[in-house]
Amino acid sequence: MNEYLILVDKKDRQWGKLEKLMVHQLGELHRAISVFIFNSKGELLLQERAEEKYHSGGLWTNTCYSRPRYGEEILWAIERRLNEEIGMSCKTDFAFSLIYKTNFANGLTEHEFDHVYITLENPEQEILRHPEKYTDWLKICLLRVKDHFEKTFKNNLLEYASI
Repeated sequence: MNEYLILVDKKDRQWGKLEKLMVHQLGELHRAISVFIFNSKGELLLQERAEEKYHSGGLWTNTCYSRPRYGEEILWAIERRLNEEIGMSCKTDFAFSLIYKTNFANGLTEHEFDHVYITLENPEQEILRHPEKYTDWLKICLLRVKDHFEKTFKNNLLEYASI
């Protein structure tokens, strides 16, 4: 069965759909989701991509990285993919969006308008030591996620301290 992705412009306005492999062959900008789940100690849950993936196989990445299907709302896609990929369900909060483009040696291209969601160890040092083990989008998103997480955490501490 063909999976159709949502094609968007640089303002995330949907303008069409296209089969997933064709999207990556043509390098079309499409909607994506990245979920970063932290435990109570602030440790990030990573997953290793399957070796047989058409790009970035065997690399470590964020908790859930996927795309909503054509006609599927982002929050439904998050719920579906968290269940399919790691067998869990949890509340997530929108953190930020970004556009990035990465070309792979096999001729495919990721060109995504990525919606990043988080839940409220320090992987940065490991990524700096061995960047070849991690997906490009994880490296792009992680600093912004950590910044958002720290700001949210500090704001929550300030709110609790003033009670």
